[in-house]
Amino acid sequence: MLHQGLRIQKIKNSNELGNFIKLPSKLYKDDPRWVPPLYADEYQFHDSQKNPALAYAIVERWIAYKNDEPVGRIMGIIHQEYNRLHEEKTARFFQMDCINDLQVASLLLQTVEEWASENEMHQLIGPFGFSDKDPQGFQIDGLEHLPVIATPAHPAYMPLLLESLGYSKYLDCVSYRIPIPDQLPALYERVLTRVAQNTQVHLLEFRSRKELKPYVLPVFQLINETYRSLFGFVPMSDSEIDKMVKQYLPILNPSFVKAIVDDKGTLLSFVVAMPDMSKGLQKAKGKLFPFGLLYILSAMRKSKQLNLLLGAVKEGYRGKGLDVFMAMALIKTASAKRMTHMDSHLILETNRTMRAECEKLGGELYKRFRVFIKELK
Repeated sequence: MLHQGLRIQKIKNSNELGNFIKLPSKLYKDDPRWVPPLYADEYQFHDSQKNPALAYAIVERWIAYKNDEPVGRIMGIIHQEYNRLHEEKTARFFQMDCINDLQVASLLLQTVEEWASENEMHQLIGPFGFSDKDPQGFQIDGLEHLPVIATPAHPAYMPLLLESLGYSKYLDCVSYRIPIPDQLPALYERVLTRVAQNTQVHLLEFRSRKELKPYVLPVFQLINETYRSLFGFVPMSDSEIDKMVKQYLPILNPSFVKAIVDDKGTLLSFVVAMPDMSKGLQKAKGKLFPFGLLYILSAMRKSKQLNLLLGAVKEGYRGKGLDVFMAMALIKTASAKRMTHMDSHLILETNRTMRAECEKLGGELYKRFRVFIKELK
């Protein structure tokens, strides 16, 4: 039975949406692990004029109150296009945050479950957004480390609340901490030499965003081509690509982008990384102005950690050392900037190939994230 003072309210206007967006910073203000998002990005995420994903999904948002104080939030998503492509009837919950209270968590999830059932969905998974590009899962291991950009940030009790309410593992993603060596391992030196001798492929390194621009569209075209089999991925439209470029290009350091092309200039592979900005985001408190951007850029300059964000190798060119070639170039750049380690970002637990590459580089599995599932009656 729910507490008498507990209620839930659907978001209906822009003021309520603002409360929804900023609620986690109030709930977690005393948590030293809390890394707020940039509110400008959050408002765009929830704006149908600026987030194309909202056009092909049914979305609802709720805030839970206890004695008229906001104590939790949750978002429900039915991704119609994904369900159509995969012949599923799956709903998702996302941006679930609450105090450590089982009744509050129960009210939030029960509300989404009922909404999903009303829309004839058969199962509910989460936390999971519109695609794999959104933060996914609750972190269950490695919580002593700060979250990095585009990964979940939440207290340790959140996954425990889900398990208490009948949710179980759907899939796990893992992250590796990879040392940046002063000298490359002999195995990689040999692969690097072999690939470098191939006159049909050429490594591209960049000094400015202007040099990067001609490759932006080919990068996202290659993502659409190579990511199609990944869980949760839906090919990005031109408007979605434009949104991501505007979001990340201004803060991207071109020296941490590597690409390989053939003799005709066709993009064969790429990798994008970024110095960690988590401490800067904490200091900025979610705001770019008046000083937030300076805090973020300062944190990135001082960081010893490089975060891998995106990477792909064109089908037909895998297993030929292109990924190693780019990784070694990236490590060389990071080492020159006195960085000490890399975060692999989220890798599906079942992606043995990518995990093996991380482990060959001396990577240690140091974080685990879980997406949960519950069958709906």
